[in-house]
Amino acid sequence: MEGTNNVVLLDFWASSFGMRLRIALALKGIQYEGREENLFDKSPLLLKMNSVHKKIPVIYSTGRRVWSGKGEDQEEAKKDLIEIFKTLEGELGDKTYFGGDENLGFVDVALVPFSSWFYSNETCANFSIEAECSILVAWAKRCMEIESVSNSLPHPHKIYAYVLELKNKFGLP
Repeated sequence: MEGTNNVVLLDFWASSFGMRLRIALALKGIQYEGREENLFDKSPLLLKMNSVHKKIPVIYSTGRRVWSGKGEDQEEAKKDLIEIFKTLEGELGDKTYFGGDENLGFVDVALVPFSSWFYSNETCANFSIEAECSILVAWAKRCMEIESVSNSLPHPHKIYAYVLELKNKFGLP
């Protein structure tokens, strides 16, 4: 927050953490000013607000290993990711949302941004999340039917274009 009544979201469009906040703010009807950060050239405000780590959280490591890895490491990351997703499916059970049958809950808001990365993970690692975890993919599709969610998440192809930029920038296969 900056000033008295203004909420400022220091964000990066591909950040799952930023997506969570955008969804939560939209669900609560809270107006905010979104400020897009360049993670390679951070703004003075970001450096001031997070003087210890000097960053906004980016991507959890398992997902990154899936889209950026190769060989055995990538295969292990795929297995780890599917295992995580299967655990989540077990928790979801036959409920519509993790928060119940009527409304999104905290867990839904925390997890749904990862669905934006499904396409990139599948394309880069040549597998199908839906084939392995159809319950979780169906849940993600239900979540995307909610305007607060769909308006807060980037299109999966935009995420994939970003992944390709990162792979090129860092010389990844």
